[in-house]
Amino acid sequence: MKKILVVEDNEINMYLCCRILKSSGYEVIEARSGEEGVELTIKEKPDLIIMDIQLPGIDGLETTKRIRESEADDEIPIIALTSYAMAGDKKKALKAGCTGYVEKPINPDTLLGEIKKYL
Repeated sequence: MKKILVVEDNEINMYLCCRILKSSGYEVIEARSGEEGVELTIKEKPDLIIMDIQLPGIDGLETTKRIRESEADDEIPIIALTSYAMAGDKKKALKAGCTGYVEKPINPDTLLGEIKKYL
């Protein structure tokens, strides 16, 4: 069973992501801050990470950079999940080390399609 880390501070979005992933047969690990996301990536070695960009403390872009610089496998796919939909935001996420980009509101088919590209 593939393991996915969801880094999301909004409880509704966390619940929705977890429901979608668990019903599709994935094991889910939850982190509610960037710092916790970095720690759990190193500890749990997930197969993929779904990264909210707007987080308390360090944001998702900085969290992604720290994961890429950590002892965790720097090949772990990281999908940015964001309500930022301005021109250039996708480019910023990819430059920070994200491998994919999905806009909120969360569409289950879009999210699962993006995950399937990388797993």
